[in-house]
Amino acid sequence: MISPRVRIGVLGLALLTALSSPATATAAGPAAHSSAAPPTVEELRLDGAAPQEILRRSGFDRVAPAFARALDRARSYAQARRVVQREGSALWRRAVDRVQGRGPAGGDLSRDDDRPLYWARLGMTRELRGWEPRFGLDAERRARLIDVLEQTSRGQTAIRYPHGKGLKRVLVTGFDPFTLDRDIRISNPSGAVALALDGTVIETASGPARVETAVFPVRWRDFTDGTVERALRPHLPKIDLFTTVSQGRVGRIDVERTNGAWRGGFGDNENTGRPEIVPVSDPASQPQWTSTTLPYAAIVAAETGRFPVYDNTTVTEIPAGGTEKVDRPDGPTPGSTARAGGGGDYLSNEIAYRATLLRDRLGLHDTLPGGHVHTPVLEFGAGNTTEVTDPRFVRNRLDIVAQVRSVVSVAVSASGRARD
Repeated sequence: MISPRVRIGVLGLALLTALSSPATATAAGPAAHSSAAPPTVEELRLDGAAPQEILRRSGFDRVAPAFARALDRARSYAQARRVVQREGSALWRRAVDRVQGRGPAGGDLSRDDDRPLYWARLGMTRELRGWEPRFGLDAERRARLIDVLEQTSRGQTAIRYPHGKGLKRVLVTGFDPFTLDRDIRISNPSGAVALALDGTVIETASGPARVETAVFPVRWRDFTDGTVERALRPHLPKIDLFTTVSQGRVGRIDVERTNGAWRGGFGDNENTGRPEIVPVSDPASQPQWTSTTLPYAAIVAAETGRFPVYDNTTVTEIPAGGTEKVDRPDGPTPGSTARAGGGGDYLSNEIAYRATLLRDRLGLHDTLPGGHVHTPVLEFGAGNTTEVTDPRFVRNRLDIVAQVRSVVSVAVSASGRARD
């Protein structure tokens, strides 16, 4: 998720509106009093042929219609909230189970695919956004329901570790697919990693490690609203290691040494973005840079898979007293202003910055290994410009997932004993 060089054109709103025909759940009062909203730019992509094929070939095409019917049976806000919480949690669990081989596949799409979760969630949020219940629903309460759906369907509310000595607790995060206007078929290997590792136990050289995961949106507004801090704050004091993960460069894995307090403003999944400092609480104490505490030397030295692994120390800065950006191969210089971390200036750099800043503000810099890992770009087979999957695409995703799992194992082994 490094800041891409090629800008993505915004989809034609008129064309998208013509293509979209979201189902809504039931009759309500006069339209003038409705808080229902039109689909977002992200939700409008649902009507494309590729998303519909992905949903159909995984069996997830039935998720949003079933959710709409469940909403239609709600007779109060409290009932609606319970429906949203139940169905959002069920979607996350269903996606995890499918990837990990439990239950029916639902179709011929390979089980390792992260995209059914993404597109099914958008179908649910579109239903919820346009729903007009009999009991009335103002904009604020609708927004709360959407927030509950986002959190539960991303695994953010399902992070739980069993008790017991000797079991290390690891937290891994991934992302939704992105740059969908360039290629709507895109999968994000970091999301696939999250689904494959959630709730699993990795046997490491220093003992077993329980992994819990969550997925985050590729949307600037969610990060501005503090979604990362809300999800991670309860867990960082209790875990032994964390890594945020995203898709990065072609053909390589990077352990990002330094993260910068700058967003480049490249368009997100809602085609919004502007260059600015990363907005966080207490900006007066905000550092320009944060650093990884993952055991990067051990990770780079280990044999973890077919992709080369690098300790990436590059940044882009404005040196102290200067006005122009400078690329630095060996990290930032004293007093400099951030313009890109090792992971760029997009949301992958930002989640790494926010997570490591939170670690430091909680007083855990010296005791909690944590940082960011960039996966290789997930590529389709040569010549495939139209099909939603192919054997090379599946093999690449499986290899990336397996190697990230090995990277986590090495990181845990090199980080000492588990907390009591």
